Amino acid sequence: MREALAAHIREKYGVELAIVLERPPKIEMGEAASPVCFELAKKLKKAPRQIAQEIASTFGKVEGVARVEVAGGGYLNAYFDRAPFWTSARAERSNERRVASGQKIIVEHTSINPNKAAHIGHVRNAVLGDTMVRILRHAGNRVQIQNYIDNTGVQVADVVIGLLQMEQRTPTNVKRLAMEPRFDYYCWNLYAKATNFFSEDKERAARLRGATLKAIEEGRGEDAEAAQVVADAIVSCHLRTMARLNIHYDLLARESEILRLKFWDAAFEMLKESSVIQLATSGKMAGCWILPWKEDPKEVQEVKEIKEKIAEEEEENTQDKIIVRSNGTVTYVGKDIAYQLWKFGLLGKDFYYQMWANAPEGQTVWATTSDEGELNAPHFGEAASRVYNVIDARQGYLQDVVKEGLRRLGHEKAARNSIHFAYEIVALTPRCAAEMGYELSPEEAKKPYVEVSGRKGFGVKADDLLDKLEAATLAEVQQRHAEMSAEEQKKTAHAIAVGALRFFLLKFTRNAIIAFDFKDALSFEGETGPYCQYAVVRIRGIRRKGVEVGAAKIDVAVETAGHLLAGPEGNGLWELLLAAGSLDYAVEAAIATQEPAFVARYAFQLAQAFNLFYHKHHILSEADEQKRAFLLRLTELVEAQLVRALSLLGIESPEKM
Repeated sequence: MREALAAHIREKYGVELAIVLERPPKIEMGEAASPVCFELAKKLKKAPRQIAQEIASTFGKVEGVARVEVAGGGYLNAYFDRAPFWTSARAERSNERRVASGQKIIVEHTSINPNKAAHIGHVRNAVLGDTMVRILRHAGNRVQIQNYIDNTGVQVADVVIGLLQMEQRTPTNVKRLAMEPRFDYYCWNLYAKATNFFSEDKERAARLRGATLKAIEEGRGEDAEAAQVVADAIVSCHLRTMARLNIHYDLLARESEILRLKFWDAAFEMLKESSVIQLATSGKMAGCWILPWKEDPKEVQEVKEIKEKIAEEEEENTQDKIIVRSNGTVTYVGKDIAYQLWKFGLLGKDFYYQMWANAPEGQTVWATTSDEGELNAPHFGEAASRVYNVIDARQGYLQDVVKEGLRRLGHEKAARNSIHFAYEIVALTPRCAAEMGYELSPEEAKKPYVEVSGRKGFGVKADDLLDKLEAATLAEVQQRHAEMSAEEQKKTAHAIAVGALRFFLLKFTRNAIIAFDFKDALSFEGETGPYCQYAVVRIRGIRRKGVEVGAAKIDVAVETAGHLLAGPEGNGLWELLLAAGSLDYAVEAAIATQEPAFVARYAFQLAQAFNLFYHKHHILSEADEQKRAFLLRLTELVEAQLVRALSLLGIESPEKM
């Protein structure tokens, strides 16, 4: 419809326009409406309705569209052929997944500092990134999943200082400690202690951090040895945590290799030769290499609010962005420019690769290495056409600096295709914070949400959250399904818990601050994961009974389907069919707007539409054999599409709930 309408307008008026289609508020007004005539009116100096009438009277036949009518002040409303739509939707249901083709797309997500356990904010990052990967792959794209490991940054340095300086441990002792199953929890508490330790004496903090960072970056001494042990052990903890959420990665890109394989050196020379960066010779930035930057003061202020990725001394910057500090260490932004150049195949260098030894069971994960890599490693160095960097909104300024670095090097296309897939924070409702054992002041208890802080050790660890969700769902499953084996009960509880959490994090748009709450997420009513899962369970129950009574063997003629869907009497059935057949429409919208929430909303609305249909129609007790068969086939179509949609959200559909 979009293509035909654009071609008709181009031929008739010589105007090139992008066509927008909307869903009319009522099914009686058709299935797709375009406001294009209002846009044309400005160019043609005619009334929108007059233009709409001209187009409607000359518009040719479009396959699948019965007619086009004029509505309101100038809308073009399209009415679909219902019987062919039924055939098409059923064919789509039976189609296998598209074969990935075209140029490579990289989605980099999670990217947790390997210095402590993952928390709920990290989970939002990982769930958003993983879901976008699934959606892009569903649309036929070739997608590579990368997880950037900042194993030479200030956060790892803080934990190393905590272990070697504050606790007086040896590297050998650190290795033994890192083998403990909850080493990431241990470092969570140690990181908070180190933060307090540094706040007591800023001069001491600068001295210790500077020396430790330099040793880690250069890969020398006990500091570097301990840093590698800490980072690798905690990355393995993170991989296990994310595996619980059905999340995996193709490549772990470690920051240490960007330095040791001279990626940064190559990028540094490019930046200097192109005069993108300059050596400051005076002022508080003297001795630093900076990227001159004049930006809105509001954006500069945002830099000061970033807590996770930048050393404290960087937070004091004004408008020129430091790329290399005066002590010779490289900032996060500098290393990220080098990494981004590599992603687009613009650096002229590549990593070596080896399998990650401690990958979760059943997963193959590769990691960059500076040693000789494995010969059978995939070719990760192939240039990407588009890169999604899933990083929270507070780092928008830094992402802009990275893109600007590429742009000033002459790589405008790469800069344009460097997408900051930003999202807002995840907080807790006061009720949730109290349930997790945090003591709140009277003022905090009155707020709509309570912010978390990894530096202060305040927040919900991802594994604790999943444990609590699984415990709650397991108790419910055991009560409802005592006949299940213990293993089956546990598996079902896990699927419901993961579905609840992932759906809760995905139903909001990325620019919304989320206040997480156990009760809201686990509800079987309203816009939740369990509500959608339960719709699938209900359908499967109907399907099993249909098989028992032999109704599943009867097929439906296209003419019968067309008759049942026709006219006002068929509108209810038609609306459910239309919803079931609109998954790819939701996927297209999610990709175009970079909002996975479109697929979450689709899943909920389809489950909601089915539940209305279920309460209105007696599917298996319908006296008319052909109508009963049609209702059953329609139910099966809804099941297939709903399972597909939930799968795109990373949510399993259990057999029972």
